[in-house]
Amino acid sequence: MQEKSKTVSCSRIKQIQLVMPQHANNANRLFGGQLMAWVDVVGGIVAFRHSESHCITAAIDYLSFDKPIYPKDIIVLDGCITHVGNSSMEIRVDTFVEKPGGILEQANRAYLIYVALDEQGVPRRVPRLVLETDEERAEWEEGTNRAKSREARHRKAN
Repeated sequence: MQEKSKTVSCSRIKQIQLVMPQHANNANRLFGGQLMAWVDVVGGIVAFRHSESHCITAAIDYLSFDKPIYPKDIIVLDGCITHVGNSSMEIRVDTFVEKPGGILEQANRAYLIYVALDEQGVPRRVPRLVLETDEERAEWEEGTNRAKSREARHRKAN
């Protein structure tokens, strides 16, 4: 039996959000926790599409806040899968602020780890990842390095 595989483009999604006043912190910028929630939703949908099963967020491996986001900003969250293990998936979510004329300025990048679960809530194997572009292959290599770093941190902590 041949193992199932999928391309990166099969599960890639974009989500648009309008930052409303209730999303702001006391500095009148987007509250980081709100952005993290939106990032987690986008990442979870990518993981669900790739694995075709429910998934849990296992870790936020990297999250940067590079530029402020303000109320009234339109943001675009772009999620794609970058690496797979046996039951785990690494998902990258980039957040952009949309400027007039459709110009996108990157404001945030996050890497999250999800684990696919079967009907009993047990981790299950995910489809292999077919890499089609040089960018996807580079992300895979970087994802392999991030996975090794996560494993080393986990061993050190336990």
